[in-house]
Amino acid sequence: MKIGIVGATGYGGVELFRLLSSHPSIQSITLYSSSQAGENVNEIYSHLNTIQDQLQPLEPEHMKEELDVIFLATPAGVSSELTPDLIGKKAKVIDLSGDLRLLSQDSYKQWYKKEAAPDSVVQQAVYGLPEWNRSAIKSAKVIANPGCFPTAALLGLGPLINERLLDPSRIIIDAKTGVSGAGKNPSAITHFAHTQENLQIYKVNQHQHIPEIEQQLTIWNEAVSPVTFSTHLIPMTRGIMATMYGELTKDVSAQQLHDCYQAYYGEHPFIRVRKQGQYPSTKDVYASNYCDMAIAVDERTQRVTIVSVIDNLMKGAASQAVQNMNLVMGIEETTGLLHVPVYP
Repeated sequence: MKIGIVGATGYGGVELFRLLSSHPSIQSITLYSSSQAGENVNEIYSHLNTIQDQLQPLEPEHMKEELDVIFLATPAGVSSELTPDLIGKKAKVIDLSGDLRLLSQDSYKQWYKKEAAPDSVVQQAVYGLPEWNRSAIKSAKVIANPGCFPTAALLGLGPLINERLLDPSRIIIDAKTGVSGAGKNPSAITHFAHTQENLQIYKVNQHQHIPEIEQQLTIWNEAVSPVTFSTHLIPMTRGIMATMYGELTKDVSAQQLHDCYQAYYGEHPFIRVRKQGQYPSTKDVYASNYCDMAIAVDERTQRVTIVSVIDNLMKGAASQAVQNMNLVMGIEETTGLLHVPVYP
């Protein structure tokens, strides 16, 4: 396959390049940048010092006819303008930004504060959560790669919501992320002097991933009410831990819930459900496509706690995009992704 990566100089783009460089089905990778075309990628990232690839300017007509898959690892607002020019020919488009995830244009404008993509494009986009949408992904022409927080939260909540075991009006999601989730460009909140030895909540009740989570939850169960979703910045580079709280709708044991999760995820290669009493940490999935999770029941309160961890740059972005590429191109789903997590 011939692959193009738009936005190759961001964290998501350079992770895509790393993964695809060793993918056995890739013939060539072309790196595109609207702001740094003409530069060599090794001038931007010194860890690629032996790579001589030059960043190319965007040429949508050529790209959509010559490439098999185009990844858009761009900031919000870019894909909504670029995708209409890339679809309709040979190339499959996988968008890592949030531009194509929300079905409502008004909702996108409200939460992202930008103009939405054309409705005709959004309606073509398939939500790329492989463990729950595999069949639709396989036949898609455009894939909306899920956000990092929604990936962790939705994978953790999916079985209970689908089985109607969780009160749909009382869902709380408490999430923590490393600073790479804020992107490559530094800001006051991601400055070392601010993040080091500090813990900060941000975008309280305003995070743009809220409508994405709610949209999918209501697809699974239309009775789901708005969720409480809080995000915190942790002084580490990678990783997300989403801890979800809810009230059970019936009296079920911890073993029954564990069996429920095993039934849903037992055949999915990148979901690892922990044994009862064992709980994952972000280091357990570092630099991998795995999502590790655990479920606990408090019999005193009949509340359930679900813990879900991912690497935000991998299962939360680049490696999930490659997983979607494998599915849409008819390749074995795990190809190029069976990396053992990096530890320590």
